[in-house]
Amino acid sequence: LFKTAFNFLQGLIFVVDSNDRERIQEAAEELQKMLQEDELQDAVLLLFANKQDLPNAMAISEMTDKLGLQSLRNRTWYVQATCATQGTGLYEGLDWLSNELSKR
Repeated sequence: LFKTAFNFLQGLIFVVDSNDRERIQEAAEELQKMLQEDELQDAVLLLFANKQDLPNAMAISEMTDKLGLQSLRNRTWYVQATCATQGTGLYEGLDWLSNELSKR
């Protein structure tokens, strides 16, 4: 559906539910599929680790590991802890993305 817009993408925001350990592998697979698209080879990646306010939320280091982000050696990426319902971390992540895109 969104493939036609890929040609114009310079940055990609991917939101993951930090509290959903049962679906983290599915999220990892979907992210890897997207990042393999030729049109997204140069896109920077901002990952919002959402629901960080919940007591059983995965730590950023755990999410980074489970999503295989360390293997993204030729891509600029950043994980921002967020709580969308409170707005925590959203602006910080968008600021990072804006700064990265302004370098291009």
